[in-house]
Amino acid sequence: MEQFLKYYTLDWLAMILSLLAVYLLGNKNKYGFISFSLANVTWIFLGLALMNSLGIGIGNIVFLIMNIRGFISWNKNNQKNG
Repeated sequence: MEQFLKYYTLDWLAMILSLLAVYLLGNKNKYGFISFSLANVTWIFLGLALMNSLGIGIGNIVFLIMNIRGFISWNKNNQKNG
């Protein structure tokens, strides 16, 4: 049981947010980018503060930037078409 709570369940939260994001984006819902961004912030904190993993931290910083860009692009495309 201790293994499941090692990172204060933040790793579980990040995984759930990531899966929710994939589901939302698969259903063409722009809020998937928000869910992914929250997951990225959680993974960045976990990677840098608790796991001491630069790979997780830096990788999720890049993913966070891409998700913010995706959300902004989605809004711009909707404004052009609307």
